Amino acid sequence: QVQLVESGGGLVQAGGSLSLSCAASGGTFGTYVMGWFRQAAGKERVFVASITTTGGSRSYADSVRGRFTISRDNAKNTVYLQMSSLKPEDTAVYYCARGPAFGIATMWARDYNTWGQGTQVTVSS
Repeated sequence: QVQLVESGGGLVQAGGSLSLSCAASGGTFGTYVMGWFRQAAGKERVFVASITTTGGSRSYADSVRGRFTISRDNAKNTVYLQMSSLKPEDTAVYYCARGPAFGIATMWARDYNTWGQGTQVTVSS
């Protein structure tokens, strides 16, 4: 049974930075695409970023491109999301998710079958 546990969320001022981590247990982490999604209060969950198994390809939502960086360390079974120049509209619960095996860095939630419990990120203005 694969489990994903996010950490690193918190409160930060606009313009600040925050780094999220997602540790995976069980399964073969290095063979799966990993992604980050977020859900603001009262809104649908949306794609943030994804990364292929080797990190050779990454995808980003337009709203975060240039400010957020996704990376992974397969030896540590961990995927990261480095967030900078944060804006109040980045406030949301952030979820990491496991996607397809050896697939592309997909942005579609339907392609992800295992989700973490989420971590809250709050950006104050």
